[in-house]
Amino acid sequence: MEYYPNLILDALKHVVHPGKGKDIVSLGMVEDDLRIDGKRISFSLLFDRANDPMVGSLKKACVQAIKTYVDEAAEIEGNIYVKIKPKEKPVETKALPGVKNVIAVASGKGGVGKSTVTSNLAVALAKAGYSVGLLDADIFGPSVPIMFQTEEARPVLEKINGKDKILPVEKYGVKMLSIGYFVNPDDALIWRGAMATNAIRQLINDGNWGELDYLLIDLPPGTSDIHLTIVQTISITGAVIVTTPQNVALADAVKGVSMFQSKNIQVPVLGLVENMAWFTPEELPENKYYIFGQDGGKQLAGKIGVPLLGQIPIVQGIREGGDKGEPAALADESMTGIAFAELAQKVVERVEHRNNSMPETKIVEIKK
Repeated sequence: MEYYPNLILDALKHVVHPGKGKDIVSLGMVEDDLRIDGKRISFSLLFDRANDPMVGSLKKACVQAIKTYVDEAAEIEGNIYVKIKPKEKPVETKALPGVKNVIAVASGKGGVGKSTVTSNLAVALAKAGYSVGLLDADIFGPSVPIMFQTEEARPVLEKINGKDKILPVEKYGVKMLSIGYFVNPDDALIWRGAMATNAIRQLINDGNWGELDYLLIDLPPGTSDIHLTIVQTISITGAVIVTTPQNVALADAVKGVSMFQSKNIQVPVLGLVENMAWFTPEELPENKYYIFGQDGGKQLAGKIGVPLLGQIPIVQGIREGGDKGEPAALADESMTGIAFAELAQKVVERVEHRNNSMPETKIVEIKK
């Protein structure tokens, strides 16, 4: 009697995997190494792991099927081998696989100095030795180009693996992309919702960010489609909320915290930054004038159960540095330089704690 492959496979279709309820051929367990040499038949069975409890019983069932449906005289005993299925490489789901941590910096309302805090935090992290990127996602009022005095910069495209990538502008050790680099600074930015969200996605996905320890995202004030676009495009490690001590800002800060902690978003809030915590004249560094109220951000942090990451004073040098494109964090020995260095250290500690105690944040899927 002459054997042929389909005859063997038809016989093996009678062997049903007890746990899966299907025959081993349909399950793809019969390796494509079937050999026929006269009456000698050999092939391999594929298993997920070497210690699969079904190995012995399925090999015996295969022998019986060959003897029953092919030929009692077939030489099959000892010729059924076991192979382990190669593990599939996990599909990369991160939009930016080279970026270790993505920090969203947000505020419940405008005018609290969110962009100033973000820019100085980026510089302070870079001065501490970390590789840092800064994405200006405030699509309607981009201010990063002004704060780094790079308004005239125009990012260039470069080919990476056959794809056009945007090379970020770099200054003070910070890689930056902003919609402000692609428009005339004197033009009013009027965007429809889809245009704005598409621009943000392009800056994220097409930016050649490379390897970064931290990518800071300066979000627009309040809550908007931009915020949803960000969390639906990239995995956010955590959010930092900026507020001032005054009640109106604190009330809006609560909304910002609630948005990130909502059931649909679930981005960890690393903590609050109380900006403009007090006014200190640079010539009188010991004096503190609480012109917006005292410890409002500190009290709110305790009330809602998130850490207070830092209190940043109002000092004329912060405003001057922002206007001149020289962030205050550059000045090592200054009051503000020290404040932002301490903020950076606190953020690093909170990120490490978050990463050691929580799973990676997943890209958000908003279900209607």
